[in-house]
Amino acid sequence: MTLVAILSGAGISTDSGISDYRGPNGLWTRDPDAEKLVTYAYYMADPEIRRRAWRMRRDGPALRARPNAAHTAIAELDRTDGFAVRVLTQNVDGLHQLAGLPDRKVLELHGTARSVLCTGCHARSPMADALARVDAGEEDPPCEVCGSVLKPATVMFGERLDPVVLGQAMDIAKAAEVFLAVGSSLQVQPAASLAGMAAEHGARLVVVNAEPTPYDEFADEVVREPIGTALPALLGQLA
Repeated sequence: MTLVAILSGAGISTDSGISDYRGPNGLWTRDPDAEKLVTYAYYMADPEIRRRAWRMRRDGPALRARPNAAHTAIAELDRTDGFAVRVLTQNVDGLHQLAGLPDRKVLELHGTARSVLCTGCHARSPMADALARVDAGEEDPPCEVCGSVLKPATVMFGERLDPVVLGQAMDIAKAAEVFLAVGSSLQVQPAASLAGMAAEHGARLVVVNAEPTPYDEFADEVVREPIGTALPALLGQLA
């Protein structure tokens, strides 16, 4: 059984209509101020930032997006005899699971945008329910249990990754025989360090990204072609 680990970043979801962040046409390249909407300190301190963030979630494409060929190819590899697939994703869109990969095989390093978390009592609820309240006129809906600020169940800038999830991801990176970094700038730590960790422990490292990354020099192969065509071809070669 060959363990294939895939670290996926924003670039894997651009074909699904979700913009990346740091690319030439990325969200933060076009609007640097937008980063405040996902920065914990700004979000908690400024009600106007929260109102803008709720409008972004309601009007944005993430929750309406569908998996693309890259997500589907990963799920297909998981169903292929002789392969164990684990996805370590920096994305919060849930598209790997929608493509058919079981929840237990996806580690969401930065959480999920499909749930909401109370910053006071830590109650969780569906994002769809919170957005229905926004549609009904609540511009910054508070927690219905304790009245505290609600945020998406994602890891915002300024928050730490879940140490349990990160530890599991590190174990997978160390054990992988093949490690693909797909659509990630490999600039956000500690998630980016998983690529180097895999290479140090003997994995074949493949970087699939439109722009250069800090880990290209450690890779056995660097692919610059569009992910939607390059990744299915690469995984097909494995199978």
